[in-house]
Amino acid sequence: MTTVRLPLFPLNSVLFPGLVLPLNVFEERYRAMMRELLKTPEDDPRRFAVVAIRDGHEVAPSTPGMPDPTTVPDRGPAAGFGADPAKAFHRVGCIADAATVRERADGTFEVLATGTTRVRLLSVDASGPYLTAELEELAEEQGDEAGALAEGVLRAFRQYQKRLAGARERSLSTGADLPDEPSVVSYLVAAAVMLDTPTKQRLLQAPDTASRLRDELKLLRSETSIIRSLPSLPASELTRTPTSLN
Repeated sequence: MTTVRLPLFPLNSVLFPGLVLPLNVFEERYRAMMRELLKTPEDDPRRFAVVAIRDGHEVAPSTPGMPDPTTVPDRGPAAGFGADPAKAFHRVGCIADAATVRERADGTFEVLATGTTRVRLLSVDASGPYLTAELEELAEEQGDEAGALAEGVLRAFRQYQKRLAGARERSLSTGADLPDEPSVVSYLVAAAVMLDTPTKQRLLQAPDTASRLRDELKLLRSETSIIRSLPSLPASELTRTPTSLN
């Protein structure tokens, strides 16, 4: 079992391998994390782990009434995640490699990272200025019929795009824009389809690529059917990920 200890960045969203993650970092615990990452030599990866929050708040209350008017200030690396932060997070996450870590004049950071490898959360340490975690790297197994399933998912994904775009063909991605490697297809589609966090988390932790693709095929058909009955649904940019508040 290959394990690694990395800084931990919990979010209210799921990061997939190969997907870009923009972050606007303003909380002191995560600013401390970024200052530490900046000490990494430029030729080495600046890595941290992203896990989706199961029970807790991405942004901890910093002043009375922020962000919830009924809350009081909370401090420390585990603020907002309870007495045992490990229980607040989903157990499978993704390593992020920060290609850009830019400090602003006010001490906040603009970060652009990319998901690389899935990991399983083994333990969380809240003794430092920010959370760190012991993580087990997870291999990506292909599973049976992954290639054929990827082709079916791509066809279903194009139909999904078409329905979201109001059947305007010019707004669709062409075949050349989409990958054909099964695991890449599975992660791209998982990130692009508008699904809730628990569903995206289920896709991230699928036991293999084929299982993820089978699940996505069912989801795409279901979502496309729903959209078909809602013709007034506006078009959506499928590959744009909103910047996290933190």
